[in-house]
Amino acid sequence: MASLPLPAPPVSASPLRQLTLQAAAAILVLSLAWPYYGLKAEALPWWETSLVIGGVAGLLATLTRQPWWWRVMHAAFVPLGWVVSQLAIDPGWFLLAFFLLLLVYRGAVTEQVPLYLTNRATVAALAQLLADRPPSAFLDLGAGLGSTVVPLARSLPGWSFAGVENAPLTWLAGRLRSLGQGNLAWRWGDLWHADLAGYGVVYAFLSPAPMAALWDKVRAEMRPGTLFISNSFAVPDAAPGRVVEIPGTPPRRLYLYEIAAG
Repeated sequence: MASLPLPAPPVSASPLRQLTLQAAAAILVLSLAWPYYGLKAEALPWWETSLVIGGVAGLLATLTRQPWWWRVMHAAFVPLGWVVSQLAIDPGWFLLAFFLLLLVYRGAVTEQVPLYLTNRATVAALAQLLADRPPSAFLDLGAGLGSTVVPLARSLPGWSFAGVENAPLTWLAGRLRSLGQGNLAWRWGDLWHADLAGYGVVYAFLSPAPMAALWDKVRAEMRPGTLFISNSFAVPDAAPGRVVEIPGTPPRRLYLYEIAAG
């Protein structure tokens, strides 16, 4: 199959866009509040102002059709920042917390992909799906702690498994969990640079944000007759060949897409 350029993560969901939205809300509110209170010779009421900035940011996020969790984050960001600023916490703790979170949730910052863990019921459903197919190679994109590929590799020794992860601490945890598992390759890497051509099944549990671009990559690289499985998040404007319902709290769905020729 001809090699096509790798798709980039969706620009519309980039961190820069989210920062721009917050900045726009702050500039809009402060450009009105400062002159108003300046003319009245009164101090700016920062708590009330932070609430208004949060409200405007939430409104802008809604108007730009951001996912619901981004709307909540935009609305809460500045008010929570003001509350924390009143606690007089040493700035060093914030820097430490930032680096620790980045080590675990790097994908949430760079690719709009939080850390989701596949539950046991979903792993069992995946194991049944794989058992019904001839043994092949399985790739988990954004493998997290290895909650999918580690138990699958143990239960299906005839299959070859690989997990790709780019958050340092989660990669390390998955690497330790995969030690001694001969049919599992644990890899450091970006899902956008993973070559999908050699895999019979590719699995992803990501978020709605990258699904359209990932589907372009899947169709460009995966061979006809192979299978792409997405946990919980359907590919936009693409009908799955099958949907597997996973009971539980919360319930999950596996969206199965057989790759057709051409």
